[in-house]
Amino acid sequence: MLIFRFLLFYLLSSVAIAAAHANDAVAPQTGEKPKPAATAEPGITFDWVHVDGPYIAMTFDDGPSAKLTPKLLDLLAAHHIKATFFLIGQNVAENPEIVAREVREGHEIANHSWSHPNLAKMSDDGVRGQLRKTEDAIRSAIGNRPTLMRPPYGSISTRQKKWINHEFGYKIVLWDVDPLDWRRPGPNVVCNRIVKNTRAGSIVLAHDIHPGTIEAMPCVLNQLEAKGFKFVTVSELIAMETPIPPKPSPTPKSRTTKSTAPSPTPHN
Repeated sequence: MLIFRFLLFYLLSSVAIAAAHANDAVAPQTGEKPKPAATAEPGITFDWVHVDGPYIAMTFDDGPSAKLTPKLLDLLAAHHIKATFFLIGQNVAENPEIVAREVREGHEIANHSWSHPNLAKMSDDGVRGQLRKTEDAIRSAIGNRPTLMRPPYGSISTRQKKWINHEFGYKIVLWDVDPLDWRRPGPNVVCNRIVKNTRAGSIVLAHDIHPGTIEAMPCVLNQLEAKGFKFVTVSELIAMETPIPPKPSPTPKSRTTKSTAPSPTPHN
């Protein structure tokens, strides 16, 4: 009987442990992009900038697209807006003339890796190769190197941020407004999400490789301008950074001291 109880206990324990490990397993990929890591490295990583004034930065990832990026550039020029483009090295190599146009028209160019891998899952040498190859392609197209980078999917470790900044001199740029345009929800949804969530100092993420995003941009730019926002590049936004004022200390509540004096004797 004792042996039977021991075997039963062992069996139940094994099942419980197996269930616990099953819960710890990584869920299968659903195609959703990871959220960007929280900013934790002042002066290195930026997802929003505290500024005095209604300044924001529009950023566009994954281009240049031979078909769509020129349309976006025409629109930005019509609005006299400067943006920041986080470029895929492969696309830079295929469309250097578009990159040259971006710079010629006053936009900022930044590194978004060579082939859009998840850098957090790569070796340092692998990451180094992705960034270096893209930097070389950008230099070949415009004669200068970028000073900003954005990790694909916003996926990057704190350690990687630090050594990339030390070795390449890059500031790591994430975002605080994401319309999820890569899911192709439609131009109206993209516009509403951006306009609703943009605030002073926002870094807005979008992609100039999706037709719906390009279709949404007239609505986006018109409505943001109507709300009084002014558009700058990411580097210009960072240069405007001002310290966040400390939160005022709560005022201590005054305590009412109860009198200990004897009550007066009532007169009859």
